[in-house]
Formats: sequence, C-alpha cells, structure tokens
Amino acid sequence: MESRQLRLRLVTIEPGGVFGPVHNQIDSPGTVHMLQGTVTDTGDGVATGRGSEAGWREERNATCWRQNRGEVPAVQIPVDMIGRARVR
Repeated sequence: MESRQLRLRLVTIEPGGVFGPVHNQIDSPGTVHMLQGTVTDTGDGVATGRGSEAGWREERNATCWRQNRGEVPAVQIPVDMIGRARVR
C-alpha cells in the first residue's frame, strides 16, 4: 500500500445530480454506503438501483458513475484507496 492514501468522503448528490465523471477503480478499491435517498449506480454499462442503508463494493476494474434520479438528496459515504485512480 506504499504511496496510497485511504480516502473517506461524505457526498451529497442533489436530485438530478451526477457523481462523476465516469471513472474506473483500477488500483483504487473501494466501498460505498448510502445514508439517505437513492442512486442509480452504473458500472460497466449495468445500472443498479441503490437505496438508503445499502452498501456495496466498487469492483476493482469497473468503469462507473452514479446519478440521483430521486426527489430527495442522496447522501453517501464512499471509501477508497487512492494513488493511481484514472479519470476517463
């Protein structure tokens, strides 16, 4: 884990908002926990609805982004290791 940092964020995505840009998790493993609201999590072209209190890991080689298609703010805590993440 040399030259890596553990990053924990509190992210709010307003209705209609997007958490992006499209990015990948290569060499940047992570997990996400939803505190409030819902998001559509798109990874490698597959859209999955994620609701309040859901948690999931971000696949190591996935290309992903999230969108709030709901009517209330979506609040989440993404945690990942950074150092070599690539923005697409």
